Amino acid sequence: MEPLLQTLSDGIFTLTMNRPEKRNALNPELIAALHRAMNEADADPQVRVVVLKGAGPAFCAGADLAYLQQISEQSPQENAEDSARLMAMFQRIVTCSKPVIGMVHGPAIAGGCGLATVCDIVLAAEEGAQFGYSEVKIGFIPAIVMVYLLRKIGDTRARQLVLTARNITATEACTMGLIAHVVPDADLESATYRMAEQLTRNSASAMDLTKQMLHALHGMTLETGLRYAVSMNALARQTEDCKTGIARFLSSTT
Repeated sequence: MEPLLQTLSDGIFTLTMNRPEKRNALNPELIAALHRAMNEADADPQVRVVVLKGAGPAFCAGADLAYLQQISEQSPQENAEDSARLMAMFQRIVTCSKPVIGMVHGPAIAGGCGLATVCDIVLAAEEGAQFGYSEVKIGFIPAIVMVYLLRKIGDTRARQLVLTARNITATEACTMGLIAHVVPDADLESATYRMAEQLTRNSASAMDLTKQMLHALHGMTLETGLRYAVSMNALARQTEDCKTGIARFLSSTT
């Protein structure tokens, strides 16, 4: 069975983690498949938005048990290489030129919570979704995703999540800023695809440049950020989407 299902319809590229019997737990095959799919999404001009979801009762329950056993027996070099592949997959989602929407209907735990963290926008089921970084319970740490988590929700809230290893509800996750929207369970899929359809109507080049800025501005001083913003503003003005959009807007007001 393929670990990741892919469909493209009307500009929406849906990636479905397809290990329902394992609660879509991460293993090397799924990590590699996610990385390849994000590369495909980035390169395909027909893709305007990516939706990431899980088959079965969970979004993603973290690392596969067999995978955990494997990493506990690997050499330091093997673990460093394996960690680098996990990091590269997360970073590929972050740097994808297309918006990535996470649709969380069940548990998103440990690495699964990391996947939700690196999505641009997350919608979650009010009753069914759960979020948590459980790593410290087994002597592990959420090292890679912590880099993204700190940027997303700040130090105080990140400390609370990763040190307590407590699972939180969708409503709590939304209050923390970890996710964007909480919707009734029965409406999750329709709400997710309404959001995706809305994004497909935006300029692809403008969303790409906006994502580049959102990624790059972290850590810049005010002065450096403003200089960067000026250069990106000028760049956006030269795109065909901007020129066409301005012409269309001006013609509609005359």
